[in-house]
Amino acid sequence: MNAAEVRVIAVLGAGQMGAGIAQVAAAQGFRVTLSDVSVERASAGRDKILKSLDRLVDKGKVEREVRDTVARNLEPLGFDEAVGPADLVIEAAPENLALKLDLFGRAEALAKPEAVFASNTSSISITRLAAHTKRAERFFGMHFFNPVPLMKLVELVRGVATSAETMELGRALATRLDKLVIASEDRPGFLVNRMLLPLLNEACFALQEGVGSAEDIDQGARLGLNHPMGPLELADFVGLDTVLAIADVLQREFGDDKYRPAMLLKNLVAAGFLGKKTGRGFYRYDAQGQRVLPGAGS
Repeated sequence: MNAAEVRVIAVLGAGQMGAGIAQVAAAQGFRVTLSDVSVERASAGRDKILKSLDRLVDKGKVEREVRDTVARNLEPLGFDEAVGPADLVIEAAPENLALKLDLFGRAEALAKPEAVFASNTSSISITRLAAHTKRAERFFGMHFFNPVPLMKLVELVRGVATSAETMELGRALATRLDKLVIASEDRPGFLVNRMLLPLLNEACFALQEGVGSAEDIDQGARLGLNHPMGPLELADFVGLDTVLAIADVLQREFGDDKYRPAMLLKNLVAAGFLGKKTGRGFYRYDAQGQRVLPGAGS
């Protein structure tokens, strides 16, 4: 199969990343089948996408035609119905190996023989995921960045058995989705998170050790390193559970304590303070996801 033959894309996971991938693919004219743990969850994911697009239309930032194209092409379905007709299956579940293996095992039994599989994992071995299927040569990493509709980058990851043809298909598909591509070999964290996670984790250690306040750490990165976001606010945006999961993968796979996650990060996750999505992480956020400034609220 080549990229021109991909017409139906199944997205497994209707959370922040899966919904973003589904939106971008539907906007580019693909038929997208969206599934989650239930059809209700998938439908809620679709509704959230359309409400967000409605707001952007009202503000004049998105054309009504784009919103209607997404609505027309995006269909929430049960797992079996979503996977069956797909030419490409993209897994966008939380960063949990057992969960991803289960999804790919189920998809393998339902997908067309010629269908291509991809994972949006940000750190887990593509080779290991692919080995759980019978199509390892047609399995690759397709790592999008959050928020998917705005971030231009896609990180393609080549597993040990991934064919050159599959990587070329991934590159062509990313281009059709109006994305720019970098390619990585299958190593823990790939390229971007291999560089990013030590920065986020070191910021956690600096805060934990009282070197500076969260505001000063982030301001230092914004103004001293010219980063658009500070590392702690970025960690809140990504989700502290996801940051911790990637840090755990890096430490386990490399066996190097330089990747060990800060205890502060572990404790926040244990407390359920996962960042913006729960209203509290290194900072606090209101119901609209806006940061609550000190003295302005709870």
